[in-house]
Amino acid sequence: MKWRSLSESGSYSDMRPLREIFAERKEGIAKYVPADVQAVHARAVAGLKAQGLGAKALNAGLKSPSFELPDHNGKLVSSANLLTKGRLVLSFIRGRWCPFCVGQMEAMNYIATQIEAAGASLVAVSPQTEKQAFFMHDQHKLAYPLLVDAHNQLARQFGLVYRVPEEQQGLYRSTFVNLPFTNGDPSWELPIPATFVIDCDGTILFASANEDYTDRPEPLEILSAIRLAIDSARLRME
Repeated sequence: MKWRSLSESGSYSDMRPLREIFAERKEGIAKYVPADVQAVHARAVAGLKAQGLGAKALNAGLKSPSFELPDHNGKLVSSANLLTKGRLVLSFIRGRWCPFCVGQMEAMNYIATQIEAAGASLVAVSPQTEKQAFFMHDQHKLAYPLLVDAHNQLARQFGLVYRVPEEQQGLYRSTFVNLPFTNGDPSWELPIPATFVIDCDGTILFASANEDYTDRPEPLEILSAIRLAIDSARLRME
């Protein structure tokens, strides 16, 4: 299954804040998705919040785990290599079937060149198979690598992993969101969406992890975190 983007050409041109784009998508869901289905998803989010999963995830000031993961083309990408070039923006998403993940990735596409100009690398991570990652990268013309985190091994080190509740699994199956097929993993585990800005020494400078998959950091907020790190480093050198 795929989410059909508002811009099938792949050229992202919606320059509104991400919260406005998400508000529009949530309005559509509220209008067209049955209330009992919405309630299942709301209970799943509430259950994750009750566990405090977002608060338990790695936060600013801590060291990021290192990684070496294949990208959408099967090419190995290592954090060590990326961090020799500058800072790193690492975004964990659920998959190509999630309209909010798609919206976030397209919005990140818009600032990818600005992140690169600031001397940082941008990569996204999902538990999807390499084939699914390739489809998502190709369909949405992503300007940055989409890494394959098989069995959520890296997401688990960041403290982001949860198992989809049984009643939500049933809904996903009924809408052809077959996670065991999409992820090549029968566990029904996903990461909560999260974005980290990591310094060259592996220290996490910015962290955003939210149990609510409809709430993601604004791309310009991430860009501001990179620029703040640059300014702080410059001041230390003066």
